[in-house]
Amino acid sequence: MRKNDTKKQYFTSRLVDWHHTANDRSLPWKQEKDPYKIWLSEIILQQTRAQQGLPYYLKFTEAYPTVKALAKAKDEDAFRLWQGLGYYNRCKNMLATARIIAGELKGKFPGTYEGLLQLKGIGPYTAAAIASFAFGGPNAVVDGNVYRVLSRYFAVDTAIDSTEGKKEFATLAQELLYEQDSAAYNQAIMDLGATVCTPANPKCSECPLLKQCTGYKQELTALLPVKAKKTAVTTRYFHYILLTDGDKLWIRKRTESDIWQNLHEPYLVEHTEALDIQALAAHPSYKALKLKTALQYEGQQKQRLTHRLIESRFFNAGVDKASELKLEGGEWVPIKALKNYGFPKTIVSFLEKKLYF
Repeated sequence: MRKNDTKKQYFTSRLVDWHHTANDRSLPWKQEKDPYKIWLSEIILQQTRAQQGLPYYLKFTEAYPTVKALAKAKDEDAFRLWQGLGYYNRCKNMLATARIIAGELKGKFPGTYEGLLQLKGIGPYTAAAIASFAFGGPNAVVDGNVYRVLSRYFAVDTAIDSTEGKKEFATLAQELLYEQDSAAYNQAIMDLGATVCTPANPKCSECPLLKQCTGYKQELTALLPVKAKKTAVTTRYFHYILLTDGDKLWIRKRTESDIWQNLHEPYLVEHTEALDIQALAAHPSYKALKLKTALQYEGQQKQRLTHRLIESRFFNAGVDKASELKLEGGEWVPIKALKNYGFPKTIVSFLEKKLYF
């Protein structure tokens, strides 16, 4: 379908007008001009809803009010603040970038889209957001909300997860940008997608673009945007053995290039299927411990990640002489000190439920 200039002009003018007169979505990073805080909010909001990310943004800005303060943070402290937010590689990249900016760039963020793209953890969307919101750059943001608004308004059925679709939507978004105030425009289209043009049950009657929305007129709203691929979800089965010696628990840091990198966990036995006590007791990884005490089942937790379902089962095994166990890569930590370590959300939920901290 040809997207004529009149339709485009209507889109931009109505959207900006709505933003200044009716957009009442309140978030602490809106109207922010400090590139550090904008960058921090954008990193936190990658793969995360605004309301979920809000408390993390507030915790980080309170603990580390400047990029130099974050650059000096201990990794363990930053990961503990990030705990529960998921996609922990974001935190790792965030710390690396903070240290580059504080050191090599003398505390100053690059002021251009191209310069921002050179930093670790910053892709096209994040670079456009920082360039626009902090520096007024003529860069259109394209996120899930933007894809949804544009695909419905113009009735674009090109798959948003295809190479062709990404190029088409990026070009269209740039054509529509209100360059006199790119920050207001970008905020407006994202807010419209988050509050009005929502994935399910959109509030079409409240939309400032309704009169020209082709998707609405053709009753295509529920079918747009289009995705070509369906993500296959795999299940991983984690069996955690809580090795306790008096008031201490053995934990290790996950250093492998895998989920939950740099977070801690109890002794892990991963298997291709869920194991009960008898099957776990016969597993080579458990038998290697040569424990004399019997296993006790403590419960289970499930956590859905983007492409995986993690089913974690917890077992308790008291240890008579911890010094005789041949354990590598971990440490015995007083239970009362566990709160000082970063854990994946699923383990935090279990530990809190069992009053470990």
